[in-house]
Amino acid sequence: MQQLAEKPEPPPEDSRPAGRLARFLKVLGPGVITGAADDDPSGIATYSQTGAQFGYGQLWTALYQIPLMVAVQECCARIGSVTGQGLAGVIRRHYSRPILVVMVMLVVVANTINIGADIGAVAAAAQLVVKLPLWVFTVLTTVTVAALEIQISYQTYAKALKWLALALLAYPATAFMISEPWGEILRATVIPHVEFTFQFLFIVTGVFGTSISPYMFFWQASQEVEEEIALGVTNGDDGQPRLPWDFLENMRIDTTVGMIFAELAQWFIIITTGSVLFRHGITNIATAADAAEALVPLVRSFPSSGQVARDLFAVGVIGLGLLAIPVLAGSAAYAMAEAFEWREGLSRKFGEARGFYGVIIVSTGVGLLLNFTHINPMKALVFTAVFNGIAAVPLLFMIARINDSRAIMGENRGGVLSRGLVWLTFAVMGLCAVGMFATLLP
Repeated sequence: MQQLAEKPEPPPEDSRPAGRLARFLKVLGPGVITGAADDDPSGIATYSQTGAQFGYGQLWTALYQIPLMVAVQECCARIGSVTGQGLAGVIRRHYSRPILVVMVMLVVVANTINIGADIGAVAAAAQLVVKLPLWVFTVLTTVTVAALEIQISYQTYAKALKWLALALLAYPATAFMISEPWGEILRATVIPHVEFTFQFLFIVTGVFGTSISPYMFFWQASQEVEEEIALGVTNGDDGQPRLPWDFLENMRIDTTVGMIFAELAQWFIIITTGSVLFRHGITNIATAADAAEALVPLVRSFPSSGQVARDLFAVGVIGLGLLAIPVLAGSAAYAMAEAFEWREGLSRKFGEARGFYGVIIVSTGVGLLLNFTHINPMKALVFTAVFNGIAAVPLLFMIARINDSRAIMGENRGGVLSRGLVWLTFAVMGLCAVGMFATLLP
């Protein structure tokens, strides 16, 4: 815990259940938002594809990713909290310029591709409900997201949009409504199944890449800094933030809850698509309508159940897309602004941080243009996840180095468990990517 010159005594605990619940809800912030954004359209498409293509064969990823995700995101959040800087700012201060450029370009390129794929997915989902040309929805999505992120606090509109993410509850509801082989599901969850084929490792790389993504690293570190600004945290004589006594504890609770919920969503999406699509021979998801078929059992009693399922799927994808695209654009903007020492932050107005908001506008605009290359939106989401899985590897190496460093992190350097899990994440994702390419060798 951060040692302060005058460390305030913690207030007495409220032992009443309502008091404990209120405190718990109060600490939820960047970690939960990051976890919600993690189940973006790219995540939904990738988890749906693995369920359709391999049934329950990759369910184990949802379980074993939990400690890896928690460790990596806690590490990134702690780096931001302790240093008072985002990841790019820390790299700029302590490493060479070529390393900084490579790290920033990786996240900017990965995020821009992801933005394009998510815009396309939101447009394709909207087209399931209202029959208009796809380009109309891509332009409308882009303009809406850019305008909201520039004109309105992200926290403000995230509070409204997060309710659309409740459409994800349709997946566990469907799983419990149909007859499931729960014994087989639990075995597949606990006992890893691996096939050394390109198709299997391609999807596994995508599953890891859409769960443990570059944009999440930069976003959460920078959002912890924004939290400190909102709380009025000041720096001590050593230049480090003088954190409130419970800041790091609350950050860990927030991060853990966010990552667990993200993985629960992944688990149920794979179960549902494996049960509904894989069992019925639908092994390739080519359109948003194909993915929506997984929810038909939930609404089978409704007239026009197919359309109801598509509507429900569309609500979830649109809500999560509108939540995630600003996170993607924002994390790219934080990385660029920290690298070039621009004024930054979603807490600032446009006139106070023109370069920062300029990156948001440009990355969102380029993402829009990618949708006019006639790439299938659903396939683009999976390819984006795989690209993220590859791009995350060198970024994880740098994060692990920072987490190891006493010079940077001081007494808040990662413990043995934290350091071990972050390095393990780097190794696992590196092996997935290397294994995928190795299967292409003659």
